[in-house]
Amino acid sequence: MKLYIKNMVCDRCIRVVREEFDKLGIGLSHIELGEVDTKGNLDEAQLTDVKYSLKTSGFELLDDKRAALTENIRTLIIEEVQYLKGNKPAAVNFSDYLSQKTGYEYSYLSNLFSSETGQTIEQYIIAQKVEKVKEWLSYNELSLSEMAWRLSYSSAAHLSNQFKKVTGMTPGEFKKSNTLARKTLDRVGAPKV
Repeated sequence: MKLYIKNMVCDRCIRVVREEFDKLGIGLSHIELGEVDTKGNLDEAQLTDVKYSLKTSGFELLDDKRAALTENIRTLIIEEVQYLKGNKPAAVNFSDYLSQKTGYEYSYLSNLFSSETGQTIEQYIIAQKVEKVKEWLSYNELSLSEMAWRLSYSSAAHLSNQFKKVTGMTPGEFKKSNTLARKTLDRVGAPKV
């Protein structure tokens, strides 16, 4: 049985989710960011237990297919931008990539994502890239030009301008501010409440 889980954004999340299913005595045949396959079907009582167990660990079991597809889009973007899955992951044409991975036309995915999240896929990708730059700035390991290249910006100036639009500061100002306020990946791009 395939289940979709919200807020699985890293390898530690996979470990925690696996541990939660182990505690419940539910075997998994496959687990990856955002989804698990159980070895058998679950009854209503087991699903209730899974929902509660996941919620206590900061995850959410998604029942709605639209919400599950939206979470899948988020996961695919996070994998490409945050975890640098390819040699130069951000060079990926995201519209083609998302269509290929989900099996849906990009126009449908774009409309769905916007209606479910209140932001466009492009805005979400930019938010993820900005968060990645914040991480790199906190470690002080890469130049702005290297960051721009890794994230497929045309130049360091383009990256700096986009960073300032999102954060209100240039990367240099952000680094000097001593705030280095980073978001957890499940909160990046989340609508302000």
